[in-house]
Amino acid sequence: MESLGGQDLRSSFGTGEPQVPYFFLSYAHTPGFPGESDPNHLVGRLFKDLCHVILQLTTLSSPEEAGFMDRQLRTGDGWPVLLGQRLATCRVFVPLYSPRYFSSAECGREWYAFSRRVQNARHTGNGEYPAIVPALWTPVHHVDLPHPAKPLQVVHDEYGAEYARDGFYGLIKVKRYEDAYHEAVLRLARRIVDVAHQSAPPPCADIDYMETPSAFRPVGQATRTIRLTVAAPARDTLPLDRAPDHYGSTALEWRSYPAETEVPVAKIAGEHVRSLDHQATTEDFDEGPSAHPPGEAHGGPHILVLDPWALDDELRRGRLAQFDSAAEPWTSLVVPHAHADLQNRSERGRRLLDQVAETLPELTGRGRLSATRRAVNGVPSLDVFNDVLPKVIAETTARFFRHAKAHPPAGDNPPRPRLQGPLFGQDDPPHPSNIPPATPPGGPA
Repeated sequence: MESLGGQDLRSSFGTGEPQVPYFFLSYAHTPGFPGESDPNHLVGRLFKDLCHVILQLTTLSSPEEAGFMDRQLRTGDGWPVLLGQRLATCRVFVPLYSPRYFSSAECGREWYAFSRRVQNARHTGNGEYPAIVPALWTPVHHVDLPHPAKPLQVVHDEYGAEYARDGFYGLIKVKRYEDAYHEAVLRLARRIVDVAHQSAPPPCADIDYMETPSAFRPVGQATRTIRLTVAAPARDTLPLDRAPDHYGSTALEWRSYPAETEVPVAKIAGEHVRSLDHQATTEDFDEGPSAHPPGEAHGGPHILVLDPWALDDELRRGRLAQFDSAAEPWTSLVVPHAHADLQNRSERGRRLLDQVAETLPELTGRGRLSATRRAVNGVPSLDVFNDVLPKVIAETTARFFRHAKAHPPAGDNPPRPRLQGPLFGQDDPPHPSNIPPATPPGGPA
């Protein structure tokens, strides 16, 4: 019987519908010429070959159990639901790297959905699941990888020198590489099966694909630092009758959903920021610059994560009111308020939650006018927090770009920096922006 870290795969994944594929192939759709039936048929060939090899390496009964790709799926009704089902149940996520892949919002959604499933499993104490197995379609330099992809340890040489240099696309297109292609397919299939058996994350509820953000920044958008400020009591500043089990020596150790995870909310929020291809800084409201008098300039999108029990302290409540009055348009509020915490459901807990709007009327009103109004009304569970926070990050970042002054580099066409340290050892290929224009006949105009 196949096992998953000591867990029966059949009990973990079930045996009924929907089908549970070993791997989900995530790839960027290539545009075709008018009248071309399927410009992605070479990706389809790779997918079928992987499925056939996996069938030989396992006891699966059909190719549908081996893998899933969305080929020709997006032309029919119901494809977001099916994608959400497969992302919620597949055992291994196989992103097919190419320059086009990391500029695709659809691929970014698929990556984010699966990576959040992995992180949620880790937060709830179900272990580590390194279940993302990248494959190379065409060469991508390491410096061009977005932040979510950089930590993955990818050793493409394991699949052969020709593969590492040219990717699967090159192996398919060049006839003399046929043996190298089949060798790379076999080794990738073995890797998928090994990971599926040893470290596949548990399935989750069906994912709402259309509401899932992209893990990759839009082309041309710079990496943004998101400031996360946590306002919560520490153990030595708790209200006298507040249970201390959820708190630590600073606000950054506050566990807002202790019945569901031991991970502090500051760490969970930081992982969300980094999963969306941004950088995160976290600070304790009582210790960081947010506690300073209003009027200081704070650059970048800013999210205040507030424990209503922090309002019990009169001095802190006054500083929070000052913070609210000076909040930039790109500052947002999130209020975790675990329903499983009986003290939150007490009369005093409800009164403190109501006091949030009285103390921070600007941020509360701003939140209630947005699509993420749940964020300021008290986020009752970890699942809801994981759903609402990415939307708050996206809204906050969008407000920053709408309101903040842009300072572009001097000149109409700033030079494109030359890529350094290629992933595969070859020189950085010439780019159109690095090639000087040809001098017209007769000399310069």
